[in-house]
Amino acid sequence: MKNKKIIDRRSFIEHSAKITAAGFMLTSLPANSKKLFSIEGEIKIAVVGCGGRGTGAVSQALEADPDVRLVAMADAFKDRADDCLQSLNEKYPNSDKINITQETIFTGFDAYKNAIDMADVVILTTPPAFRPMHFEYAINQNKHVFMEKPVATDVAGIRKIIKVGKEAKRKKLNVVVGLQRHYQKNYKSVKSLIDRGKIGKIISGQVYWNSGGVWVRPREKGQTELEYQMRNWYYFNWLCGDHIVEQHIHNIDVANWFIGSTPLSAQGMGGREVRKGKDHGQIFDHHFVEFTYPEGQVIASQCRHQKGCMNRVEEVFQGSRGSITLNSGHYGVIKNKRNKIVYNHDGEKDINPYQQEHNELFAAIKSGEYRMNDTSRGAEATMTAILGRMATYSGKVITWNEAMEMDHNLVPELHSFNDTAPVLPNSKGEYPVPIPGTTNYR
Repeated sequence: MKNKKIIDRRSFIEHSAKITAAGFMLTSLPANSKKLFSIEGEIKIAVVGCGGRGTGAVSQALEADPDVRLVAMADAFKDRADDCLQSLNEKYPNSDKINITQETIFTGFDAYKNAIDMADVVILTTPPAFRPMHFEYAINQNKHVFMEKPVATDVAGIRKIIKVGKEAKRKKLNVVVGLQRHYQKNYKSVKSLIDRGKIGKIISGQVYWNSGGVWVRPREKGQTELEYQMRNWYYFNWLCGDHIVEQHIHNIDVANWFIGSTPLSAQGMGGREVRKGKDHGQIFDHHFVEFTYPEGQVIASQCRHQKGCMNRVEEVFQGSRGSITLNSGHYGVIKNKRNKIVYNHDGEKDINPYQQEHNELFAAIKSGEYRMNDTSRGAEATMTAILGRMATYSGKVITWNEAMEMDHNLVPELHSFNDTAPVLPNSKGEYPVPIPGTTNYR
């Protein structure tokens, strides 16, 4: 540690021009972090949301550049932060990359502010309901951001994300949204070939996320209703957005990206056939949506959480001159009209796209350059998935324009686990579930 150097605020200002060739500037340490040290040239990160995805994202950030240091953590639950820290310490034993003390682990509904204030770059990985609020605070505090998808669960959140994204652009703050297919070589290569007319004009497509589902966290004794819902967040629309928004967004995003626009409208169907217990909250276990795009393309979207059924996670597109099949396993094949393979991506040596998105973000930050702002595509992909959810919940055709004009706000202002949850169970412990033909759009 002989190369480490403690600097006060005045020295920081004097030395900031030396931090990188491009003059990247670090924030000064807050008063409550006296036990911490600052290394000249370091990039300080904070994680807000310390679950599995937050832990993974921190690890990828630490791998992206040797000067990245974790200096603050925030979560609504102390045990989640502790588990995250333990995992990171096991992966990086005795490493100065993990610069955390008990004073820099913050818990509670306002904990994100303390953590964000300490960092240069913020990792936002809480349940998506809180993303708009956390993103707004981070950009107001002039922080670069990595935030996971989806970026909201309702239209009010989408509007805020779009507004704050414009402010990030004005301030030249780099923002990456965790739609990592944009950083994956097979997708980028195929998109380049589409742009060069390899399959002609895309006419139609099918996108899939069909799997057996995810975890369930049962109710524990002594939990308030709000705490239970936040622990079991995947099954509540206000927190998760349903799995069409939280998970299937990846495939829907690829459709938007390859076609080059967002859909005009959506119609579809869905329901709860298998996963319908009390611990499964409100969300559907299957959705099927037809998205219609401005030039007439129709994308058929499937997502399912039902065990023992066909599993499929990929995207397929038909063009006027050929077809495409892709998936996140670095597979990418283009066939011509005679069904002959004209491009076959060999992804054996491709970089993990989860790592690549961090590599590019921190390279931009280290250089002092403004290179990326994924906010618009993150908002558009999220809103497309919300549009699909509105269609399956209501059983009606929902247009993009009417959805964007809706008074649609699912997330209340919350201060403690004793606050009233936005949805409540009935006397049997059952939650209100959308009914097509009766439910409007929520």
